[in-house]
Amino acid sequence: MTRPVAVITGASDGIGAELARMFAAKGHELALVARRGARLEALADEIAANGAPRPLPIELDLAAAGAADALSDRLDAAGATPQFLVNNAGFGLMGRAIELDAAEQLAIVDLNMRALTALTLRFLPAIVAAKGGVLNVASVAAFMPGPGFAVYYATKAYVRSFSEALSQELKPEGVKVACLCPGPVQTGFQARAGFDFSGAMGAMKPAMLPASEVARQGYEGLMAGKRVIVPGVVNQMLVWGSAVTPRALLLPLLATAQQRR
Repeated sequence: MTRPVAVITGASDGIGAELARMFAAKGHELALVARRGARLEALADEIAANGAPRPLPIELDLAAAGAADALSDRLDAAGATPQFLVNNAGFGLMGRAIELDAAEQLAIVDLNMRALTALTLRFLPAIVAAKGGVLNVASVAAFMPGPGFAVYYATKAYVRSFSEALSQELKPEGVKVACLCPGPVQTGFQARAGFDFSGAMGAMKPAMLPASEVARQGYEGLMAGKRVIVPGVVNQMLVWGSAVTPRALLLPLLATAQQRR
């Protein structure tokens, strides 16, 4: 016998951890996936201490070759079947593409796009059978080009496009697919990317939503059948503004904004 679970990647910190708490609070059993096993164990203990079933922690590098197969094997061994898949794992690097390490930039592509796609395709049959859903975490970056953050922005545009297409394709099967597009949130992602919160980014702190609120809106948006979820009025205005601003004006504005970060 197998039991349905919500598989959440990048669950050791930030939005991923908050999504895990949200899904658990709503009664879902969880499988938590990330590279930092100790953090997953601690989060699993915390969720169990709050009265929910203890999640299954799976320490795994999703960018490694064969990661989707390895995750599937771990779930099978635990008697767990994906009903929901939350593709949250990802990272970015700030700087000019010509100046950043090429291998690290290709690693962004591998994790943000290839791994996300591989997991989705691997588990879609089970998700369709369970009439579950997929929540892909992108960013407001998905709506615009990103000079100074070029590869990351491009990968998130892919995630949004892929998610919206899947949403339409899987609607007849009763499967929900949503793309969560938050703005900046103070998590480990920003530290790795190279954000400087002591400068211009510090002035944005009051407008930043906490990761827990982003997770709540992501969960509720998925269950409500929304295709794209942009938490926060400021972020929604940013998305709208980028759509109506000519690229000749938008590109230098975005480049300046990245330099200030």
